[in-house]
Order: sequence, then structure tokens, then C-alpha cells
Amino acid sequence: MQEFQTNKQDLSKSRIVEAPTFELAAGEARLKIDRFAFTANNITYAVLGDKLKYWHFFQPHGDNAEDWGIIPVWGFADVVESKCDDLPVGDRLFGYFLPSNELKVTPTAVSADRFIDASAHRSHLPPAYNMYRRVLSEPGYNKQYDDERMLLFVLHLTSYCIQDMLQQNNWFGAKQIVIISASSKTSTGLAYGLEADADAPTVVGLTSARNLDLVKSLGAYEQAYTYDNLGDIDPTLPTVVVDMSANTDVLSRLHTHLGDNMRFCSNVGLTHWEEPQQVAGINQERSQMFFAPGHIQQRIKELGAQEFDRRSIAYVMHTSAKSREWLKVKELDGVAGLAEVYADIANGKIPADEGLVVVM
Repeated sequence: MQEFQTNKQDLSKSRIVEAPTFELAAGEARLKIDRFAFTANNITYAVLGDKLKYWHFFQPHGDNAEDWGIIPVWGFADVVESKCDDLPVGDRLFGYFLPSNELKVTPTAVSADRFIDASAHRSHLPPAYNMYRRVLSEPGYNKQYDDERMLLFVLHLTSYCIQDMLQQNNWFGAKQIVIISASSKTSTGLAYGLEADADAPTVVGLTSARNLDLVKSLGAYEQAYTYDNLGDIDPTLPTVVVDMSANTDVLSRLHTHLGDNMRFCSNVGLTHWEEPQQVAGINQERSQMFFAPGHIQQRIKELGAQEFDRRSIAYVMHTSAKSREWLKVKELDGVAGLAEVYADIANGKIPADEGLVVVM
């Protein structure tokens, strides 16, 4: 059984380890991982691996295991062996997996459409990441859309949560929202959501020169600028910044350009993981790290799970349909195929309109 691992000290390095097989105890199930997506979002998991405990979900095997971590991925798996009466062989699941062939889970709180993995080492981790959806119970489930779901569902769910947070705070009084790394899939999901909201402020995209044409073609941004031209953004308008990149040079220049009109900055992604995190010019007092699982838990308490699902799924269906017009899915052959392109993913060299799917 192959296991894809990432070096914790140098996130651009990876290795494939032969992991031992496992036996099942009563109440456990064996999942055969079918396919999973791998995006810049997974690099954010690695950057925050210690701080937000992403390294805790799956334990690495092999020599010097303490130096290596397993980046969690979103994907699909099938139940191929089960000693849990409530989870039959043949069930198909969507959820949080590791880049490997198999996963052992201990299903609890099993319902017709989902369950929670109660494995001891995951018990202290966010429930949103420990939940697995039983997709065969979903009305209209079609395997044809699995790739789109892996690539976009989770990212656009984060987009929904960001927009929901901004709405709850009355946009922080902003007249424009500037999205940094505007070509990222989470950014485009947010931009499509804001575009559909008549009450939302003007949406401005900031991107690299190589992605400017793509960002303009999306039709979701009312204005789009390159990082070199961020000085063209109107500094007289109260502004919210949504930062998907953690490019501190860009963030510092933008905060300085906006001055006191930088009303709030939501720090979401860390695709520029090698950048220093403390830089002069960034208004730290008005900046806050956004953690989607925490927002989801809070809103489920306030709205109830059914209402939260209703709102978020409607949002994601709308934004995914928009993304379908330009997203190009590229399949990789197992973890060996992932290893071939991993350094390019870690260093932000994958085309913005490409979605990588690893087929095991």
C-alpha cells in the first residue's frame, strides 16, 4: 500500500512510502480510496499542519516518520470490508482521506446519509473533517460529477462561508471587496457568489499578469488588476480585503495603498507559503485568519444542519455550474503521478484553469 508524504520542513519535497496493511476490529471498516483532488488548498493544509493540526489526521509510516507528514485530501472511496453493522460493503463515500490506497475508519453516529469517524486519534479534530457523506443515498447522485465535486465542493463551501461571514458583519461597511489571488478556485467561487448578491459591494480581483486574461474572462469581477498595478484600485472607498495567497509583499502594498479605508482583511489561503508572515505595512489589528470549519460549526448551531446544508449547497451548485464553463480536469495516475507534479503544485506553477485529480 503506497502512502504519499510531504517533508514538514520543506513543503516542496515529497516521498512515497510502502505502508503496512491492517486488519479490522469490531466496529471498523476498510475503505478503498478511488480518487481525490489535489489543489493549492492542500498546500494550505500543509502550511498550517502544526498550527491547525492538519498533520494529526493521518499518521505517516516509514523511516524518520517524525520529519514527514500526510496532507489530507478530499475525495471518494468505496467500502470494501466492514465489521460495522450500519455501514455495508459497497457503500460509496465522499470526505477527507489520505493520499494512499486504503483507510480504516470507525463509523459512529451513522445515519442514512452520513457518519462520523470516531477513530481515537481524530477525536480532538474538527467534526466537519471527520464526517463522511454516503453519496449513494443522495437523490440524483451521479458519479459523472465526482471530479467537479472533489475539486470545487469544499473550496466553494469555504467561499460560501466567507461571504456568509461578510454578510453577517454588514460587509464591514465596505463599498468594494478586493480578492487577492483572484484566479484561485476559492476566489472564483466567492466572486461568483458575490456577483449573484445584489447587495454585495463591488468585486475587484487582484492576480498575476499570466492569469489576468482568465480572471477578466470569468465575468465575476467588476474590475481586475495585476499585482504590479494594484495602485489603480480606488483608495477612497471603504474596502474589505480577502487574501487567498499570503503574499505579504502584495498585502503590505495594498494595505498601505488603502490606508484607513482598509476596513477588514480576511486571511484565508497560504499559497505563497514561503513568504514571511510578519511584514511592515500590514494592518494586523483589522486582519483575521478565517477558519471555515469553525464557521460551519457555529452556523450549524445557529441555523440547524438542514438549513445550513440548504443554503450552502444551493450556493455551491450555482458557483460550480459557473466554473464548469472553464475548468479543465487533468487526471494523474496514482500517487506516483502526483509525485511527478507535486513540486509544481507546491510552488504555484499549475495553470489556474486546471484541476488535478489523482486516480488510484
